[in-house]
Amino acid sequence: MPTSDFATVTADDLVTGEGVALDLPAASLGLRMASGLIDVLVTLFTFVALFILLSVAASPFGDNALFGAATVLTMVLTFLVLPTTVETLTRGRSLGKLALGLRAVRDDGGPISFQHALVRALIGFVEIYALSGAPAFFSIMLSTRGKRLGDYAAGTYVVRERVPLRLPHPPPMPPELASWARRTDLGTLPTGTALAVRQFLGRLATLDPASRDRVGRALLADVLPHVAPPPPPGAPAELVLMAVVAERRERDLARLRRDDELRSRLLA
Repeated sequence: MPTSDFATVTADDLVTGEGVALDLPAASLGLRMASGLIDVLVTLFTFVALFILLSVAASPFGDNALFGAATVLTMVLTFLVLPTTVETLTRGRSLGKLALGLRAVRDDGGPISFQHALVRALIGFVEIYALSGAPAFFSIMLSTRGKRLGDYAAGTYVVRERVPLRLPHPPPMPPELASWARRTDLGTLPTGTALAVRQFLGRLATLDPASRDRVGRALLADVLPHVAPPPPPGAPAELVLMAVVAERRERDLARLRRDDELRSRLLA
């Protein structure tokens, strides 16, 4: 198994500072249709209510131009201003998405902005309301991320929020390398290398001895330029990698504790 297999990050993964890939599963076609139906019903109800309100307000004047302006204003408010405002303020959640635990995010997993929400609303009016939702349905069905045309234009996709997050248990510190790790100068590992090491250590039990040794040595060669002094001669590669990851974690936790203590003293 090549070393690069352990450093694979899929399109739906975010990588934490410890090199842990977190999966953001895209919403399925069924969930998108259900949430979209809720949003469509709410939007149509809002359109009818606003249309009646503005029509009643314009009727005493008996002006067809004013009535037409009221119609256009109702459409702009209902199909553009309202969804853009809601998704901007809620960071990607409409009423339908909120009900089903969905959220629109950027392609890199970050929260959407006003620009993203505006583009989604503009394209959404055409593909959902003007064309009866057919382009959105086929686009979501064919996309690996369940993206409609508005998502492609805005650079967004919809993820499921109500997914339990299960992080792998961190590797323990090997006792025979604890003293070496404590006095070692550890640099910051590149994201790909850190992710590869964590995935390798998490899969040790599934690898045959030859693969464990070969992949461990390859990963150790990538890690050693960021470690000084080098590990004791003859130390197994997988134990050295465990020691580096465990020591890095302990130092990060100690730094966070110091920051919390300093913050507490300053606030006190």
